[in-house]
Amino acid sequence: MKNKIKVGRIMRKLKILVIDDENIICWSFKKRFAKQGFDVITAETGEKGLALFEKHDPEIVFIDNKLPSMQGLEVLEKIKQENEETFIVFMTAYGTIEKAVKAMKLGAFEYLNKPYSFEEVELILENIKNKIKMDNEVQLLRRQQKDILTFDHIIGKSAVIHNIIRLVKKITDSEASTILLLGESGTGKDLLAKVIHHESNRKDKPFVIINCASLSETLLESELFGHERGAFTDAHSRKKGLIEIADGGTVFLDEIGATSLSVQAKLLGIIENKTFRRLGGTKDLIVNIRIIAATNKDLEKSVNNASFREDLYYRLKVFKITLPPLRKHKKDIPLLIDYFIESFNNQFRKNIRGITKEAENFLMEYDWPGNVRELRNVIERAIILESAQDIQKESLPAEIRNGVGIRSNIRSSSQFEIPETGFSLSEFEKMLVKQALIRTNNNQSQAARILGITRDSLRYRKKKYHL
Repeated sequence: MKNKIKVGRIMRKLKILVIDDENIICWSFKKRFAKQGFDVITAETGEKGLALFEKHDPEIVFIDNKLPSMQGLEVLEKIKQENEETFIVFMTAYGTIEKAVKAMKLGAFEYLNKPYSFEEVELILENIKNKIKMDNEVQLLRRQQKDILTFDHIIGKSAVIHNIIRLVKKITDSEASTILLLGESGTGKDLLAKVIHHESNRKDKPFVIINCASLSETLLESELFGHERGAFTDAHSRKKGLIEIADGGTVFLDEIGATSLSVQAKLLGIIENKTFRRLGGTKDLIVNIRIIAATNKDLEKSVNNASFREDLYYRLKVFKITLPPLRKHKKDIPLLIDYFIESFNNQFRKNIRGITKEAENFLMEYDWPGNVRELRNVIERAIILESAQDIQKESLPAEIRNGVGIRSNIRSSSQFEIPETGFSLSEFEKMLVKQALIRTNNNQSQAARILGITRDSLRYRKKKYHL
């Protein structure tokens, strides 16, 4: 089952799916409710209805009880398994009230007895809109508590995001002392770490963040474990480390793949024995912490080349969560767009209503090498630049408007002939990236400017094409 309808969906046209084998009913729904601002799609069979549900993800579904082959109750049950928060209205004839009762038990929002009036339908739709609005307001109030992140802050309805949420819910309620978050840069590992902490029984204790890649080995050890006076040249007094400060709470070690073998050995000691020593200290200190480690590196590869301890890796990966790149769950992009628009409207005191379909299509086609963080930055930029009611394509960066992010003036179509044996777009893109790198002596910043893309986009394509 997928996540519930998120804040911002009310900004869009609500989609209605009508599954009924009576053409007059389907036609009437379309004619009447399209004028009222709904997007109406119809199906005459349960099988076609399920296919349209998967494709269009409507918020509201009207299902007739009596359908050819697959019956209405079966369709209802399958839709609820796919998305438990879909508003389903079950339509049944008089004399089959037991079917309506069963439909309500299966999760239907309301039922209609045939024959019905469209005034009854309008009342149900108004109740659904009010319910969505109320849910949105409640979730928005929760999100405005900036220092507290909950499961409501994980935006997504795709199966992969739902599975992550389900796993994380089990972990947060456990006594797990280590969690490993893997995934490309920008996929939201830091956000997930905060959610895990704030949803756990450690939420009233400290949540300490340290970026292992930003500190030298000596400084990292001092920050983590603290030091005694005289432990090194500048240690003029005793200092508590972040491990000690976080006692009872959570330590988030971002980019743990960048730590030295010496630091890894000490971290393993904390995990195994729950004790550590300050630098220069002789006394073991007991600590009760949960360690959430994150990296965009391939730790198995690091273990194989002996740059990461095997015993620490296996201790950390007891609970391993891999966050997918945005290009692997593009279905969540519209929800993320709505959320960021709402967030930046509040931040910049603007009133952008939404995004045009043309602009959204560009965002859906883009590969997002910088993942959710890059999408957030793109929407922030667009909100600042946009003067219309909706975000237009002109407010998007050039690399997104250009599709693959390559400027056409590098090599015009008149100068390039497709060979008779064929030439794929990916081969063409690879050739352009390679030429730009050769022309700039492998200077990534200059090559990115030549191609009209960001440096992150260039790095993504270098990795993609093994350049």
